[in-house]
Amino acid sequence: MSAASARDRPDNAALIAIGAGCLIALLTFGPRSAIGFFQLPMLMDTGWSRDEFAIAIAIQNLCWGAGQPLFGAIADKFGTARVLILSGLLYAAGLALTAVAPSPFFLTIGSGVLVGLGVASGSFGIVLAAFARRVSPEQRSFVFGLGTAAGSAGMFLFAPLSQALIDSYGWSDALLVLSAMMLLVPLLSFALRGNGQTRRDLKPEIEQTMGAALREAFATRSFLLLTSGFFVCGFQVAFITAHFPAFLADVGIAPTWAVVALSLIGFFNIIGSISSGIIGQRVSKPHFLAWIYIGRSIVVTIFLLTPITPATVVIFSAVMGLLWLSTVPPTNALVAIMFGTKYLGLLGGLVFFSHQIGSFLGVWLGGYLYEIYGTYDVVWWLGVVLGLFAALMHWPIRESAVERPALAV
Repeated sequence: MSAASARDRPDNAALIAIGAGCLIALLTFGPRSAIGFFQLPMLMDTGWSRDEFAIAIAIQNLCWGAGQPLFGAIADKFGTARVLILSGLLYAAGLALTAVAPSPFFLTIGSGVLVGLGVASGSFGIVLAAFARRVSPEQRSFVFGLGTAAGSAGMFLFAPLSQALIDSYGWSDALLVLSAMMLLVPLLSFALRGNGQTRRDLKPEIEQTMGAALREAFATRSFLLLTSGFFVCGFQVAFITAHFPAFLADVGIAPTWAVVALSLIGFFNIIGSISSGIIGQRVSKPHFLAWIYIGRSIVVTIFLLTPITPATVVIFSAVMGLLWLSTVPPTNALVAIMFGTKYLGLLGGLVFFSHQIGSFLGVWLGGYLYEIYGTYDVVWWLGVVLGLFAALMHWPIRESAVERPALAV
């Protein structure tokens, strides 16, 4: 084996960390992606409104976004494992409180604040930043795709699992089972101890303070465009995650097809995420992202303009799954290309905060506008328009490292 080929392959420690990180992404993405299945049975038992449910999940997305740069900065400085341990504990507590919530206020604290912070401290931004420090720059897009695909597998597995638990034990006990499963996250976190580079052949990062990194990022036009565009991804996927089962019920589609739909999104998301990681290594990442957003707008438009049947639901879910989180690998890779990996948890978290502001609005507007108009159509079409906006934001992004004349070694 040549020296070049050896450098192109992650070492054993990196492989173990990547494997554990993928399992963590699967666990942390699973329950929150299946939350839509709990909406109707929960509201039927409690008498709460869709608007009250939506605001809790909207706050979950906002806490996820606000918490990610904070937890990313902590992981950058003190190590990934400590943050992941906290993630498992917060996530488990939030699901347990949701299961026994006596009022919408406690639903918001449990499913909104605690689960949101649990996901923030254990999701893509934390895990992918840890991956980036353990592989060469040429491998990052691919391992980002693997980590994202693992989260997609969580959606694929937890959609039928959650519905089966609800059918067997009721929505409250089902949440308690999922809460117990989140305690596996702290156990897996030990494979991601430390926060430094594990490969000696990687180029060392330029020394820079956190404040300087933040000033540099917000002075970089491409970073601001990337952050603005990623807002749209959150709006689109969070709306569908939270409201698609209820939307299908409203148009007369049997609940079984909602399980099939979200499972298909999760399954094809695995293919889309891995493919995105591979494609992102070969083509312009900004242009690739623009075409993903254009594709989403086209898919939603066709879905809304054709009669909604089980067959069209299956086709829509499969195609949307390919595009679902395919934005994540190239987006994180662009942040690493621009600024390196020293503060990737923090800077990637800031980009993701924009994503979660979009998620908040997608989920909240879904419930709010439904209560006003009795339909989700307004939010669907708003997502189509925003997809075109995101394409415009990504097209002029420069795929290159920022110039640092004052920091040159």
